[in-house]
Amino acid sequence: MENSVRELFERYGRLFRMALEDAVDMDEVVSSYAAAFVAASPAGVSVGQNDEQLKRMMQQGFERNRRIGTKDMRLRNVCISPIDEHHCLAHVAWTAVYDRGGEPDVSIDFEVHYLVQELEDGPKIFGWISGDEQAVLKQHGIT
Repeated sequence: MENSVRELFERYGRLFRMALEDAVDMDEVVSSYAAAFVAASPAGVSVGQNDEQLKRMMQQGFERNRRIGTKDMRLRNVCISPIDEHHCLAHVAWTAVYDRGGEPDVSIDFEVHYLVQELEDGPKIFGWISGDEQAVLKQHGIT
């Protein structure tokens, strides 16, 4: 499970970078997610379905990232905490790089904790827990 989950996030990072160039197939992006999922952050907890609305929300998120100057998303590390033979918690460390125009780029390290299920069709994200992205962006002068 550890190798396949690591490959899931390596692929997800590649897709994110392609999306920053507006050159990604949204069907391929959402194929990383299970049929239903839960998300938690300081803003609250939400649930969703892997459907057309998810594609629209992901596309809007990528557009926002491009608008605020996100130019790269790098995978730093994946640490797996197995739960059982089909589930794990993946602690994923990312670095986002922002273009600040005439100023030096800003790099921000952060972690997201993903709930992953692996069945016959490979690992899928069914949940994630993240920090306060808006506060961090504001703190670094991005938004």
